[in-house]
Amino acid sequence: MSADAKDGTGAGAGTGTEGPEAGASGEPSEQPTAKGTVSAPGPDGVPRKTSRRFPLFTRDTARPEGGGRAAPGDAPAPARQWPLLVVVSVVALGLLLTAFDVFRVGTILVGLGLLAGAVMRWTLPGVGMLAVRSRFTDMVTYGILGLAIVLLAMMAQPDPWLVIPFLDDTLHFTISS
Repeated sequence: MSADAKDGTGAGAGTGTEGPEAGASGEPSEQPTAKGTVSAPGPDGVPRKTSRRFPLFTRDTARPEGGGRAAPGDAPAPARQWPLLVVVSVVALGLLLTAFDVFRVGTILVGLGLLAGAVMRWTLPGVGMLAVRSRFTDMVTYGILGLAIVLLAMMAQPDPWLVIPFLDDTLHFTISS
């Protein structure tokens, strides 16, 4: 075995195709697999137990903080994911109301569903699949989108429930020029 094949830098390194191990059809006799540990190998090729480098082979992605089950593991699936189901149900009800021509109330419900998701993400230790990113990023994303949807629904024409004068002036300035 050459020195470059030994340290893994050769042309066929890690493919299993060098030498007599390859089958008659040119296929490797075995697939390259990760050895028992997932830490990066040291200079001698042996995986280190206390490496601070990224692992050579990752087997899973760490779930976000608070991404654990919201109920015990022996509970049925809907009970384990109740925070997500609450948010999705409120948003679905809002979309249904919007489809039945109750636009303003339906859109406000969509925004309130997202705001409820932000509050649950902040207060509950485990929210299941409602946790997508870090707790801070989820709270900011759900909160800003929910607040924007509620405010826009309240400002919608005709007969807005909320009038913000500088936005009205900005709109007239941009359209009339």
